[in-house]
Amino acid sequence: RKVNIFAHWLTISCSNRNDTLLVSCRCCQPLRVPVPWRLCGGGLLTEAVAGKGFLLGCISCKRREEVSARATVDWHFKPLGEEEFRHIFHYDHPSAEILHEDFSKRLEWHGTRSGDIQTGAVYVHNVSVNDTGTYRCTFHRTLFLAMADEHVTVEKEVELSVVAVANRPLTAVISEIMMYVLIVVLQLWLIVVLVYCYKKISAEHEAREARKALKAQAALLESKDSCDGVQLE
Repeated sequence: RKVNIFAHWLTISCSNRNDTLLVSCRCCQPLRVPVPWRLCGGGLLTEAVAGKGFLLGCISCKRREEVSARATVDWHFKPLGEEEFRHIFHYDHPSAEILHEDFSKRLEWHGTRSGDIQTGAVYVHNVSVNDTGTYRCTFHRTLFLAMADEHVTVEKEVELSVVAVANRPLTAVISEIMMYVLIVVLQLWLIVVLVYCYKKISAEHEAREARKALKAQAALLESKDSCDGVQLE
């Protein structure tokens, strides 16, 4: 979305060399510049577990802090299979109001607690299967610009499905599989290292025993030669 801002300029022209004629013309032309604010993210598809709480997120991204503004947030809900949205929640700092009996005492504001709202999240307590459907977050923002105030309305939708048991995300499953694969690989590697070390130690032991046997045999031969020499004398 863009804002109309009027730009002004002065046109000056000069006449002949005898005298100088200055002609000024004050004009204005609308320019279009980007609004220093936008809503982050598009439609989301998410999942909640029945009987537990769930946070419906809605974040506005403010590009320039120097632009002052004020905003209100409205939440609407369209149940699965229906065509119309129901107005369920309104926040205008500092007051929060639940507007539909189905969400009575179950909605809690978890967004920005100031007039310039940038986070419009609400927390749903005790989620039920009847809460399945489409949630629409609407920001009504007034930008206080130098020339004139600009009113901006931006919406974001969240598709919520309620399940009895939480489904594990694919990344968690893949991480667990990789963890088990890594454990198996490490165990195999450890077994290979142990076998290698055992063979190496066994070979060294056999070589040492062989050297001892050779030394013993050599000593026995020397002893026998000594005995033979005594008998000959």
